[in-house]
Amino acid sequence: MSEPDEPSSRAALAAGLASGSHQALEEIYRRWGSLVLGICLRALGDRADAEDVTQQVFVSAWSSRHTLRPSDTALPAWLIGITRRRIADELARRYRRRDTTTLLVDEADLVAGTGAGQAPGLDRVVDGLVMAHELDQLGEPRRTILTLAYFEDRTHEQIAAILDLPLGTVKSHIRRSLVRLRAQLQEVAHDASF
Repeated sequence: MSEPDEPSSRAALAAGLASGSHQALEEIYRRWGSLVLGICLRALGDRADAEDVTQQVFVSAWSSRHTLRPSDTALPAWLIGITRRRIADELARRYRRRDTTTLLVDEADLVAGTGAGQAPGLDRVVDGLVMAHELDQLGEPRRTILTLAYFEDRTHEQIAAILDLPLGTVKSHIRRSLVRLRAQLQEVAHDASF
């Protein structure tokens, strides 16, 4: 039996959405809705606005599904690209709605930071949230192995001893996991440039 979020499953969901499947959209929301909401909440700082923008993201995903190029890495990156644009739209809306002389300093910094209404550091926040989400999607033992290696700074030998796994298995899990994470982050960066 395969993991529920393996690349083939992602590719099938992307193809389903592109072909107009409501069930695919529901599954995509189930899998990535919390990630999108988290990004919106961090960028906007207001739960109601974040929930509204999250809804807009999935409405936009449905209405622009014909632009999705189905693959095993495209879907989450595509959603994050839409999320960034909707956040920028919300920040621009906030800016237009308020008199510029009464903007709070932190909101002025958010709107003016990177042009096009995107918050400074938003890419770093998004990348961190994407990384955390992707790490959660790896499943066990990969999630634990990467956590031990990169967050607890353990050696491969220490990880093998802690988890009672062969050293070669630990190294293989790390390599495959890093390849997957790199591909996902590259796809996010590519979609953000459009």
